[in-house]
Amino acid sequence: MTLHCAVLDDYQGVAFSMADWAALAGEVEVRSVRSHFADEDEVAEAVGDCEILVAMRERTPFPGSLFARLPRLKLLITTGMRNASIDLEAAARHGVTVCGTASNSEPPVELTWALILGLARQVEREASAFHRSGPWQSTVGADLHGRRLALIGLGKIGAKVARVGQAFGMEVIAWSQNLDDERAAEHGVVRAHSLGELLEAGDFVSVHLQLSDRTRGLIGASELKRMRRTAYLVNTSRATIVDQAALVQALRDGWIAGVGSDVFENEPLPADDPLRTAPNFLGLPHLGYVTRRNYEVYFQQAVEDIAGYLEGRPPRTLTSPPAQPPR
Repeated sequence: MTLHCAVLDDYQGVAFSMADWAALAGEVEVRSVRSHFADEDEVAEAVGDCEILVAMRERTPFPGSLFARLPRLKLLITTGMRNASIDLEAAARHGVTVCGTASNSEPPVELTWALILGLARQVEREASAFHRSGPWQSTVGADLHGRRLALIGLGKIGAKVARVGQAFGMEVIAWSQNLDDERAAEHGVVRAHSLGELLEAGDFVSVHLQLSDRTRGLIGASELKRMRRTAYLVNTSRATIVDQAALVQALRDGWIAGVGSDVFENEPLPADDPLRTAPNFLGLPHLGYVTRRNYEVYFQQAVEDIAGYLEGRPPRTLTSPPAQPPR
């Protein structure tokens, strides 16, 4: 019996070039889906014939209602070992094994600094002027050296962002609900005693928290108003940690100097979303994890997950596997 597998949301069409899918030949027929599905109806119609699906991060959610519409599905692979958009309990109830892959933390760190530098030196505006023969040197950049980098979260990614800031000669402060003095000192960072204190002190504020019930909407209008009018906010974590309506208002009313974001509440971002026309907003289409090194890890380990599942020993499981794979 040949199983059917679809690689979802392969926007760039690179999944097959990143791993040796031929290792599954004869047992699994694999196809790539480059377009994004707008809703569950489209998902069910397009991949309802598949026993195996490979999901790219959280691009396509898998709530319980979708598992119920995919009765043939037996193995779901997510890139990364954590995916908040997959209902793992529902997967288990429907007999679906969920496996993950490794993921590198350096790419989002690097993209965070691309956004910080892009904002500080007005790269988008100046590059646009250059290519259309516009004004030569129309902006005055903001310095990093001697300024204060304020990190909301000092986990694996936040700590690496801190080291780069220190290399630029920035003072680094951090806050999170779980951060203590010992961890802050370990990374040469000053611990702020509250979110408000951190927001008031930062010249560049960068978000590095996991999305949870207590972090959703953590930064709203009142928090944005506590920031300096010359300060910049960067978010490469999760969009809804920041109230999106308040963010648009902050940009339009000049509460802060600018925002750089790689994450959005709805992705791909709708064409009429107000952030697309907000002033001093540097947006990227969720590229934080999109690098060749990461994609090679994702897809090579996805092939390993499938091969292991076929042998009855699926690696990197996030749910308990059924007794036997389909044949």
